[in-house]
Amino acid sequence: MSSFPSVFREVYGSHPFHLLTLTAGFALFTYVLVTVGPAQLWNPTTWWQSIAVWFAAAIVAHDLVLFPVYSLVDRFLVAARRHRRATTTSRVPLINYVRVPLMGAALTLVVFLPGIIEQGASNFHAATGLTQAPYLGRWLLLTAALFGASAVAYGVRVARAAAKPTAASRSAS
Repeated sequence: MSSFPSVFREVYGSHPFHLLTLTAGFALFTYVLVTVGPAQLWNPTTWWQSIAVWFAAAIVAHDLVLFPVYSLVDRFLVAARRHRRATTTSRVPLINYVRVPLMGAALTLVVFLPGIIEQGASNFHAATGLTQAPYLGRWLLLTAALFGASAVAYGVRVARAAAKPTAASRSAS
C-alpha cells in the first residue's frame, strides 16, 4: 500500500508542502489585494509611479538582468572551485563562503539603494532632520563585515580540517 505523500506526489507532481505553500501565497496576495484595493496599485496621473508597474519592472529586471548576472557569477565560482580542487588538496570548499556574504551585500544594496544614492534627499531631510550621506559608508562597512566574518569562518574551518588527519594519512601509519 502506497503512502499518502507518494500517491499525492505521483498525482500532483510535487510534495504536499508545495501545494500548501502556493495556496498560502495566493491567499496572502488575495488578502493584500482586498485590503489595499486594486485602485491603490495604479496611479492614473503618473503611471510610472504605480505599484503594479514597479512590481512588473522588478520581475522583468530580475529575470532578464539579475538572474543571468548572478548565475554567471555562480558558474564562475563553481568553475574556480573545480580548478582549485584539481590543483590543491584543501578539503574545504570556498564557494559558500563567497556566496553568502555576496547575497547579503546584494540584498542590502537593493533594500537601501534609494538611501545610498540619496534619492529623495530633501524629503528625507525634511522628515528626519538628517542626511542620507552615511548610507553608502554604512553599506560598505556592512559588506566588509559580512566578507570579514565569512573569511574568519572559512579560516577556522580550514584550520580545523588541517588539524584532522585524512583517511590516507591514517591508513599509511
